[in-house]
Parts: sequence; structure tokens; C-alpha cells
Amino acid sequence: MSSQRPQSNDQHPEACPVIESLEQIGSQWRLAVLHELLAGEQRFNELKRSTGANARTLSRVLDDLGETGFVERRIEEDAPIATYYSLTDKGRSLEPVFDEIECWAGSWLEAADESNRN
Repeated sequence: MSSQRPQSNDQHPEACPVIESLEQIGSQWRLAVLHELLAGEQRFNELKRSTGANARTLSRVLDDLGETGFVERRIEEDAPIATYYSLTDKGRSLEPVFDEIECWAGSWLEAADESNRN
């Protein structure tokens, strides 16, 4: 029995695009932030409250999403200084994906809950 690790996409160029996509958006916190920002621009503390992420995690996730082009940051320098986050065009393009996941969840997760009750 081999204990080889799966090859990364760099080593396996024909890797599935779904896997590559999930590597960019697939963490719990990234998904939560992206979903919250679909409602529009929000300040850091609003995102912290709505996602339940701690400040360190949220900061890291926002930086990651900014680096991958899903989120942009706007700083308003009037007193008090405020930082706002919003989706880029790339981030907004995920809205139909979230809609489909919600539709799937509505159908299949409810069915799973019902079968677990029986």
C-alpha cells in the first residue's frame, strides 16, 4: 500500500478546475466572507460580527481574498478612519454559484435531515 501524497496542480497540469477553484475559495471562512459581501460593501467589524470569525482569522482571510482578486479594500481616511471591503467583479461572479449551492442544500440537506429522523 503506497503512502504517496496527491500531486499538486503544479505537478499535475490537467488537474480538475473544480479542485483549483476550491483551493481559492474553499475554506469555511473564505466562503462565509464571500457570501456576506454579496449583500454589499461592509466594514471589518460588520464582517467579524456576521461571520463569527475572530479578528486574526478575518484579517488573514480578507488578505487572501484580496491577493486572489475576489475582494477589494477601500480606506476612508476621514475621522474616524474606516476600512471597507467589497467584492470585485471576480467575487461577484460567484453569486450564481452560491445560489446553486443554496438550492442544492435546500433539496438535499432537508432530505438528509428527514431520513435521519426516520
